[in-house]
Amino acid sequence: MRVKFLIIVAFLLIVAGCDDDKASSNNQTNNTNNTNTNNINNTNSNNTNNINNTNTNNTNNTNNINPADIVADHTIISEFEYIPNAYIQDIIDNFNIYYGHTSHGSQLITGAEMLQSETYDFASVNITEPGGDLGHNGDLTWETTTRAYLAEHPETNLVIWSWCGGVSDNTADGIQIYLDAMNQLELDFPDIIFVYMTGHTDGSGENGILRTNNRQIRNFCNQNNKILFDFEDIESWDPSGNYYPDISDDCAWCSSWCESNTCTDCAGSCAHSHCFNCYQKGKAFWWMLARIAGWEG
Repeated sequence: MRVKFLIIVAFLLIVAGCDDDKASSNNQTNNTNNTNTNNINNTNSNNTNNINNTNTNNTNNTNNINPADIVADHTIISEFEYIPNAYIQDIIDNFNIYYGHTSHGSQLITGAEMLQSETYDFASVNITEPGGDLGHNGDLTWETTTRAYLAEHPETNLVIWSWCGGVSDNTADGIQIYLDAMNQLELDFPDIIFVYMTGHTDGSGENGILRTNNRQIRNFCNQNNKILFDFEDIESWDPSGNYYPDISDDCAWCSSWCESNTCTDCAGSCAHSHCFNCYQKGKAFWWMLARIAGWEG
């Protein structure tokens, strides 16, 4: 009984952290490289929705890259170093990103800021960060918010929403509601890219609710050619390829890793976790954006 009580208390703390700790600076746009265009790449054409240099009009060409190939997980982090500068500049010049998140989702932003440099100039990326996340058990507030924003901002060409603790207490039906809503948004806004996401680790183990629900998300994305940012997977593997099925969102292995390896410090902190966890997610975030821009990896 005491064990069950402690588990319940731990879970409530996770949820409370998501609800109360709205990520700082989430209600602003970092920079305004607005081009009033729905394309995500340099084009010499007008009224284009393509994501590659094609010099064609009114097209939705993604350079023939299969979205199923764009899965940002632990296996791609080492590829960050090889992203061509041209695609980085493309992201800065032409991406208009709408990224909804609370504290856990801010880890991608923190990580990208840790990588700030003359080349990886994340401060110049046009990204709007509303408060809120994917909620719990079929809550579709985020969908309503997205539709309202897109109606006012037709220049938007990339939409991302993250979970907080909502995968840990969800059901198969609740997860399917999320997946169906995302799919419907893609159908209703065919010129906008939508990114799916798994939920953060919670220490519940290989057969816990969290991993079961995340597998449902992965399977759906794989079967339906969706772009996925695999939040849980990145947290579950260290750079040496060791797997941690029982890890929680604090990333205990990150501390051990940084004791024997050089790690970059956060400018402030990494919400709920270790700075190295944010650092890894920042690399995966840049990789995903570059792939969406047309880089073949």
